[in-house]
Amino acid sequence: MLQHPAYRLLLLIAGAPVSAFVFAVYVYRKARFGYRRLEEETRQELLQAGSMDKLLAEALDQLQRKQQFFGQTPGAHKTEQEARRIAAAKFKEQLAARVLERLSEEPQGKLTFSDTFDSLLKRPAFFVLSFIPGLLMYAIMALYANPYVKYIAERLIMAIFVIFGVALLVFTILYISPMNPAANILGETATAEQIAAFNQLYGLDQPYLVQLWNTIKGILTFDLGRSFAGNESVTTAIAGKFPVTLTLTFVSTLIAVLIALPIGIISATRPGSFFDYTFMFIALLGLSIPNFWQGLIFILNFSIKLSWLPATYNPQNALSAIMPIIVLGTGLTAAVARMTRSSTLEVIHEDYITTAKAKGLARRQVIWKHAVGNALIPIITVIGLQFGAMLGGAAVTEKVFNISGIGSYIVDKQFIPDIPAIMGGVVYTAITISVINVIVDLLYAFFDPRIRSKMKQY
Repeated sequence: MLQHPAYRLLLLIAGAPVSAFVFAVYVYRKARFGYRRLEEETRQELLQAGSMDKLLAEALDQLQRKQQFFGQTPGAHKTEQEARRIAAAKFKEQLAARVLERLSEEPQGKLTFSDTFDSLLKRPAFFVLSFIPGLLMYAIMALYANPYVKYIAERLIMAIFVIFGVALLVFTILYISPMNPAANILGETATAEQIAAFNQLYGLDQPYLVQLWNTIKGILTFDLGRSFAGNESVTTAIAGKFPVTLTLTFVSTLIAVLIALPIGIISATRPGSFFDYTFMFIALLGLSIPNFWQGLIFILNFSIKLSWLPATYNPQNALSAIMPIIVLGTGLTAAVARMTRSSTLEVIHEDYITTAKAKGLARRQVIWKHAVGNALIPIITVIGLQFGAMLGGAAVTEKVFNISGIGSYIVDKQFIPDIPAIMGGVVYTAITISVINVIVDLLYAFFDPRIRSKMKQY
């Protein structure tokens, strides 16, 4: 772990008392083993052997050649100073390498901080005494020891940084926005005293850093305060609206994947056929149709003309969710189908597929066991990206079908701007998307043995 800068810093901070003790032992051993004496002896040997003079001559020769090549005339004194500087740096490197070489030949020659730490950890007494002050450090070491747990933890930490980055960006944009929440809510007839009282009530008169800290603290404690419009609890409002959008998006994704995967695989196994051209043409249409237009066409035909389905969404009526789910899933179905086809086509021409066929394996077994498994990585990537896009961009569909979801909630609050409500909606959407991306990364390792192998080697 000490070979990786990030983990080394994390270890030293997490186990600061233990690290300080190990460093003291390291310094003591370094002095006891005669490192300085050995360094001085080696220095004298190199000087007597003429190493410094040789390095100086080489540096001087190289500088003179360089000056002649570029037509420079800096002067003999300046050239000699530069040559001495270069020779001194190389002599220092040569000395350090020689000392380490001589130390490695001695029975007590390991004098690095890392090796000192390792030797102390092998002693049960040290481990017992350092367990309590170094509990966090040992927890990190245990996490690092398992490649799968380490893989998950690293991606969760990256997701945390992404979430806070989104929070910082969104809050800054809202802060510098020219729109005035107090004036928009109180109306044009509001007096300066009323606007000042409003700003003081919601902390809008505080400096940027104070407001940012309060917002981040609210995100961490799941308490973003109350919205400017309606004075409702932001957490309560999001808890009622976010599950609606998440459920519709999840069901749309599930149905899209179940439809698109078989279509893409069959199209790849029969390239150039009528089936292939037909479904890829339909997929292209699905990618080209705007969601709002498709939703309006569905309402005109299936709600107004045929009266088959409700025009607006009602959580109590399952039929009202059919059209929003289809509209949300159309683009994803088309994208996954096309990606499945292209990825499978690329894989089925690989040498190992030809070998599997030559061994006499059934066509279905070759396709599903060998080809599809290796073609899933880019497909999983598209599904993860499209899910995030659907979750974040569902506002248009929600407006068309009058769905009280998180997308329409953010859009409604944006024009005030209602900073707590917008921050809550955007940040918790970003949290969900980050979690989905972590799951996608885990699926990479599950389906691709090459990734699992790299995880164990890192």
